[in-house]
Amino acid sequence: FGNRRSESRDGHTFASKRERDRYEELAIMEAAGEIVGLRLQPRYSLVVNGVSIATYVADFAYHDSQCPTTHPIVEDVKGHRTPLYLMKKRLMLALYGIEVLET
Repeated sequence: FGNRRSESRDGHTFASKRERDRYEELAIMEAAGEIVGLRLQPRYSLVVNGVSIATYVADFAYHDSQCPTTHPIVEDVKGHRTPLYLMKKRLMLALYGIEVLET
């Protein structure tokens, strides 16, 4: 989709400048105590009735520091929403009750 890989100040490599910029915002939020447990590229198995359908790899997952015991906030930096991504997003909601946040 015309994205160029980009590196953050702390050495992480991202698929786009937009994803890198969002990571740097989240890192600042974590340092300020607004969010906790920031994870990069978390993987979720999408299994229906014992059958592995796919694996969803999000850009980020973290918890709100005010509610750390709830579902994680799962975030994807999107420029283009492919049919495969939309299917995986619906499966995340159906299987885990997680609404993927698009930024």
